Amino acid sequence: MSEYKLLINGDLVSTESSFPVINPASGEVFARGPECSPEQLNQAVETAQAAFPAWSKDLAARKKALVAMAGAIQANSESIAQVLTLEQGKPLQQAKTEIMGSAIQIQLAAGLELPVEVIQDNDKGLIEVRRKPYGVVATITPWNFPVSIAMGKVASALIAGNTVVLKPSPYTPLSTLLVGQAIQSALPPGVLNIITGSDPLGSHLTNHPYIRKIDFTGSVGTGKKVAAVAATDLKRVTLELGGNDAAIVLDDVDVDAMAKKLFWGAFTNSGQVCIATKRVYAHESVHQKLVQSLAAMADKVVVGDGMLPETRLGPVNNKAQFDRVSELVEDARKGGATIVTGGQPIGDKGYCYANTIISDVDDSARIVAEEQFGPVLPVLSFSDVDDAIRRANDTHFGLGGSVWSSNVDRATEVASQLECGTAWVNQHLALTPMAPFGGSKWSGMGYINGRWGLEGSTELQVINVKRG
Repeated sequence: MSEYKLLINGDLVSTESSFPVINPASGEVFARGPECSPEQLNQAVETAQAAFPAWSKDLAARKKALVAMAGAIQANSESIAQVLTLEQGKPLQQAKTEIMGSAIQIQLAAGLELPVEVIQDNDKGLIEVRRKPYGVVATITPWNFPVSIAMGKVASALIAGNTVVLKPSPYTPLSTLLVGQAIQSALPPGVLNIITGSDPLGSHLTNHPYIRKIDFTGSVGTGKKVAAVAATDLKRVTLELGGNDAAIVLDDVDVDAMAKKLFWGAFTNSGQVCIATKRVYAHESVHQKLVQSLAAMADKVVVGDGMLPETRLGPVNNKAQFDRVSELVEDARKGGATIVTGGQPIGDKGYCYANTIISDVDDSARIVAEEQFGPVLPVLSFSDVDDAIRRANDTHFGLGGSVWSSNVDRATEVASQLECGTAWVNQHLALTPMAPFGGSKWSGMGYINGRWGLEGSTELQVINVKRG
């Protein structure tokens, strides 16, 4: 097996111990990730702290470094994508898209500015509002899009002048470590440190006294723990947490034209997307036809090993999530729901699960009320639009939602009533790196992307000068 190394203070560093990394297509260990020791964690944070003063002073140098960083990732995209597919499960072409998209995110961040806002400039005085970086940022990332989520966060933090200690999920640590290897010479030592290890490492990182901000993407439960830790030291936080996105399908839709879009809004990355459609409310006049169309697509799309060219959707990433998806489907089945298609594992090894469409299910069923984060979609019916809006909003989550209609103005009016961070019309999962992204309610705190992500990586300082 290849040896993967941490990135600390610009050096690739070995560890004394390691942990297994499993290929979800086979369920077997294919590599080992380096287990960061407490001493190495402390070194990573201390070197980030030491690198901060020089890094924060020169925006032009930061822009140049980020451009070099993006180029290094592009140059190594093939090898990184191979490992990303092996550890995450997604089809290889989608892994390549994720890597190249990450480079684009960094390039876009390199073009951002930190403008000074002048409040007063006259003979009495000068008042300016400036944005200043926090210091050392702890970035903790999930296993569904391990590279793109990490690089989006890192790029915003770095261009703002912060330094970063990045910890990826122990399920998918290797592709992030390969990114670290690729960009090793693009950044000054200590500016970006990458450490990996089992879950307790994240707690040790967020508790470190030098950390001034925590940027976390993951589950609501862990996000609450991160917020509690941050509160003890008044660390700033950005939290991008779970979602239970609802799609409302109005009575005037062309089912044949929109079903494919809705399917991929739910099943992209095998449903392992925080803003995937996770429940559908379809008007009773189109409900049955929509269920049949979605089921036909679910049966047609090939699920399997991401390294095989015919695979369109990969496995569930890990056994814990695989078991949760299986449990939720069985709970729905026992509760009287109709499993229209799917509803069972594929094969006798690994974590592939059949694309599953469920109907005849109540809002209170766990498969509807909870986030599945897998290749499962319940489709419910409604007769009154106001009732559909109420049901869509009847959740602790508020990440995304969508409305589907042949009348864009009508759909937009309905979408504006959804209690979520992003409301789409006739699409879902459509993101641009220059638009803000964040959630309401339990789905998060703060925003990422574009100038909003940059603002979230800085704090205000007022310069107040008396004249005369």
